[in-house]
Amino acid sequence: MLQVIIFIIIAAAAFYMAFKKFFKIRRNILLGKDVELVNDSSQRIKNTLLIAFGQKKMFKRIVPAVFHFFIYAAFLLTSLELVEIFIDGVFNQHRFFYPYLGGFYTFILSIIEILSVLAFIGTLIFLIRRNLLKLPRFHKPEMEGWPKLDGNIILYLEILLICFVMMMNGADEVLFNRAATHAHMMEGVTGSFNFAISDWLGPMLFGGIESVGTLHVIERIGWWGHILVVFSFLNYLPISKHLHIMLAFPNVYWAKLNSRGQMDNMPAIMNEVKSMMDPNAAFDESAMDEEIPEFGAKDIFDLSWRDIMGAYTCTECGRCTSVCPANITGKKLSPRKIMMDIRDRAEEVGLNMDTGKIEFIAEAKREDGAKLTAKNYDDGKSLFDYISKEELHACTTCNACVEACPVMINPLDPILKLRRYEILTESAGPSDWLPMFTSIENTGSVWQIPDARDKWTEQLKPKDN
Repeated sequence: MLQVIIFIIIAAAAFYMAFKKFFKIRRNILLGKDVELVNDSSQRIKNTLLIAFGQKKMFKRIVPAVFHFFIYAAFLLTSLELVEIFIDGVFNQHRFFYPYLGGFYTFILSIIEILSVLAFIGTLIFLIRRNLLKLPRFHKPEMEGWPKLDGNIILYLEILLICFVMMMNGADEVLFNRAATHAHMMEGVTGSFNFAISDWLGPMLFGGIESVGTLHVIERIGWWGHILVVFSFLNYLPISKHLHIMLAFPNVYWAKLNSRGQMDNMPAIMNEVKSMMDPNAAFDESAMDEEIPEFGAKDIFDLSWRDIMGAYTCTECGRCTSVCPANITGKKLSPRKIMMDIRDRAEEVGLNMDTGKIEFIAEAKREDGAKLTAKNYDDGKSLFDYISKEELHACTTCNACVEACPVMINPLDPILKLRRYEILTESAGPSDWLPMFTSIENTGSVWQIPDARDKWTEQLKPKDN
């Protein structure tokens, strides 16, 4: 009974703390602007099944894809065993489903054990790739410090999960052989669970232990160790790159469906151009006191919620950066860093908003009793304090990063929005771009030519007879 009480208290605390963290992440994502979505649910469901569940884009690099699939599949199926662990924790009924499912239960647990062993091998391979082979994409400047440690911590936790579940199953196997298991409705019954791995691993590791009490302690250490790592993992996710375990699915579902080469129009610019072409536009002008709109994005509030969700979904795998032509040629741009910077800025804003301090309210809006909200927030910083203009200018808008991302994150969108703010709102930009802008404005062509861009069409006009 004591174990049940302790389990319920720990589980409730773990879920409560995790819920608070995930709720804040949701709040941070919704700091972004709303976005107009293409309503094509069938295509979105197809993308989710193939890319998020099916790992389709991962298999463009077959070796890491195979080992990642082992970990991914083991994670999904082990979740089924977690259901039984929760039943045991709340109702004190170990191996609750075994008496009812019999051979099918053995089959499912055997598959989980085989996948767990493969996941263990995959985890070791990933640790070797990160720390011994030192793949270049894992050792870029943005991966120093916490990102590097985070990538290793999550692998160590996966090893602990596998070791604890094997300890539990192995000790339970020996106890069942001796008719001493405390499995539900199985006390005093001898036999074997016949799980694929623990059927021989359990006797090999624990068969020499004579004391049944000691075996029960080992089994409970494995049981408690596994569930405590799960609770720790749940609370670790919100500060880890492995948040993609949860966000990859909504991110893929809500990803852009239009052509990757299609850029979003800015209505304010489009309407301005239309008014210039319309002789009656002068009669439709808005009020003189209307605020001049800002173009592009300066901070996370100007990005879309989809951009911010992509930043939280980023796996930091570096596939985008590894195919970026700017990064390959030694330029400062790294699409992965762009997404990491957006996430870090969203976290900073979220933490400041949690304080509710008046110092984070824009001076012009500090009225008596004013409360800190997204609309009046101003800490004197922006995304440009995280992302340099040198990085933004290096982007060739080739979409290589968009194509490479295994969970359909689009780093190009925020890059373009930040560049638009710099050029259209700040009237800034690289000096060697200015002749191009002037030429486009005067002749409609990027090249400085004396004639109008469409002058050649005059040759197509029929000549008078």
